[in-house]
Parts: sequence; C-alpha cells; structure tokens
Amino acid sequence: MNLENLRNNYPLLLSYMQAKNYGMQYIRFIEKEINWILNESQSYNWKTYDDIYQTYVEIWENKHTLANRTRGLLVIKRFDLEAQMPDGKKHYQKPSNYDHLSEEFKLFIRTFRNAVKQKSNKSYYKSIEYSACSFLLRLQKKGINTLGTITEASVFDVFASDNKINGSHGFRYYVKTAFKINIPFYHNDVCLKVISYLPSFQRRKKNIQYLTKNEIKQIKSVLDNDTSLSLQDKAIGLLAYYTGLRSCDITALSLNDIDWEHDKIHIRQQKTGALLTLPMRATVGNALFDYITKERPKHNENTVFLTVNAPYRKLHTSNLNAICASIMRKAEIMNNAGDRRGFHLFRHHLATLLLENGVQQPVISSTLGHQSPDSLNSYLSSDFSHLKKCALSIDCFPVRKEIFLP
Repeated sequence: MNLENLRNNYPLLLSYMQAKNYGMQYIRFIEKEINWILNESQSYNWKTYDDIYQTYVEIWENKHTLANRTRGLLVIKRFDLEAQMPDGKKHYQKPSNYDHLSEEFKLFIRTFRNAVKQKSNKSYYKSIEYSACSFLLRLQKKGINTLGTITEASVFDVFASDNKINGSHGFRYYVKTAFKINIPFYHNDVCLKVISYLPSFQRRKKNIQYLTKNEIKQIKSVLDNDTSLSLQDKAIGLLAYYTGLRSCDITALSLNDIDWEHDKIHIRQQKTGALLTLPMRATVGNALFDYITKERPKHNENTVFLTVNAPYRKLHTSNLNAICASIMRKAEIMNNAGDRRGFHLFRHHLATLLLENGVQQPVISSTLGHQSPDSLNSYLSSDFSHLKKCALSIDCFPVRKEIFLP
C-alpha cells in the first residue's frame, strides 16, 4: 500500500477544510488520523484501506469510537484514492470483502454491479453486494474458488455451526437476490443451482412499537405550541406527522419539490425511485415557509433543510432521528431504554389512522408510496378498531369474573 500521495498532499485537504469553515477540532482529528496511519503503516503492513479498517475494529471496541474513526478514515480514503474533498455528507460504507475474493468470484460481483448500476436504490443493492461478497469469501475460506465447485454441503457449512443451521432470513435473501440477478449472465444454470442449495429460514416478525392516542396528543401539543422548538424542527415534525414521508425523503426534499400554488409536494422517493405527489396542508406549508424565510441559511444548496452550522449541507437521516428524539423528550414520551424514537413512528401512525377510518388499502399504499401492497401488512397489527371485530367471546369458558377485576 503506497501512502506517498497521502503523505505529500494531505495539507491540501486540511487547507480545504479550513476554507470551508469546518471546526478546528474536527480538522485536528482528521490530521491526527492521517499521521497515525502514516506512522503505523509499516507496523501493520496494510495493503488496502479495508485492512486499516480491520485494525480499527481490533483496536477500538467501543462502537461509537469505531464509528467516529471509520467516518474519518473514509474522508481520508476518498481524498487519497479518489481525489475527493469532503462535502459535509456522510459517505460511510461497510467495508467490502471484494478485494479478498478469487478472480472468478470478483467477476461475479462485477457482473452484479453492471446489472444494477442503473437502479435508483443504490444503498439497497450495495447491501446485497456486501452479503454476496461475505458469502463467497466464506466459501473461499473452505477451499472453493469457483462457482462450478460450489456444493450443497459447502453452502450448508457457510450457514451452519455445531451442525445446526444458523443465520438470518435477510442474509439468505440478499445472497439469493444477487444470484438471481446474475442468472441471465450465466447460461449453465450455476446461479440457479446455488440458489437451490440455500437453506430456508423462517422470517421472524418483530412487535412494532406504536404511538397511542394520548402520545399523539402530546406530540401535537409540542409541534403546535412549544416555542422552544426551532422553526426547522417544527417544520420537519409537522411534515413527518401529516405526510408520513420517510426520513430519507424529508432530507432529500428540494425547494423545487414544493408546489406553493397548488399546495402539493412532488418528490421522487429515495427508496424506490418512484414519483409521489402528496397534498400539503396549510399548517405544513406555513411551517415550511416560516423556516425557509426566517431560519434557513442563505445558501445555494437546493435541499430545503440544511445543517445549522457551516459548512451548510443537507441533513442526514441521523439528524432527523435526533430531531424526533428531541420532540419526544419535550412531549415526555418514549423516554425508556429501547423505545423507538424515529419518524417512522409518525408514518406508522398515519397508516393505522387511515386504516381505522376505513380508507381502502390501495389508497393508503399510494399515500405512503408503497410499490407492493404487501408493504402495508406490517401496519395491520395495530389496526385495533378492526381487530376487535375479530375477537372471540370467552363467555363459554369457565373463568370466574373476579379474575378481570382490578
């Protein structure tokens, strides 16, 4: 691994960050990381930046420290290998095992990349690629370096420990999807054969936390009446509450997406790439207008919601999670360890509210921007008004009435 480019040019990176008004503490952090990498490169004999990441994993056990240093490492990596200056955005990606694969396995991954490069949901297909690389590397460690030598027993070994199948439905699904996408490019049915070897996993459903009617009242009270809430937080909260938009779509909302004349919002969804048009209530429009005209930094960035401090850039979904947590703290709800605090709870509330009021499921799916009608299934478990109609009487069971008394 040749770090001479980094050694000779990293002052340009630091100067650029100073010119863009990055905080001096953060600039010193990046400089410290660069010097550590340069000084320790001989000791660890790194060959790639993924090797450096693996060293990070071994050294820093605290997940927050690891995440922070990994983000700094990616800034350095993008500057060193791609001549990319930091843009204020989070580009964190899990390290891929691609560099450690055999040539035939690398070709398989490159074929997959070419097949999905025009797809809109980049993060989804990146997750599939990571899983496929991990699967292939595990096979490779068992002495299998080509697709043709993959056997059912070797696939079993990948998913097994102590002669029992262990693994997740999600990992199997991603691996299967990668091979399914590559089927047209391999005409000897090798992809279909590997798919047939994959073990079955029961998909586990989690209990979804939801907002009660009383909690909704408390949230509405904060959004409508709490003057300590910034104009940005209020606008984002009301937008999430009344539209059910995903956090990624709120952060990507641009000034051009707002149709002030017709009180509508037009977006292209980040998750699916599909177009979505939603009505904009007056309370949402007023909150957006107040934020844009009174609090939003004067900047040529086209996205509506920008960071409070320079360098100004669009918000990340983690920023919205923090905003939602702040709103819930003010509402004095969801403050226990393990409680969900993201805006997906607002989206879930909107879906169940529409269900309770008898709105047809295709209309709800269209409002939420779902591409599959099955996407609504996870919300049905909270439709208590209709679930009560399915309840069975226990009058015929020999249970004493005292049991139900407080």
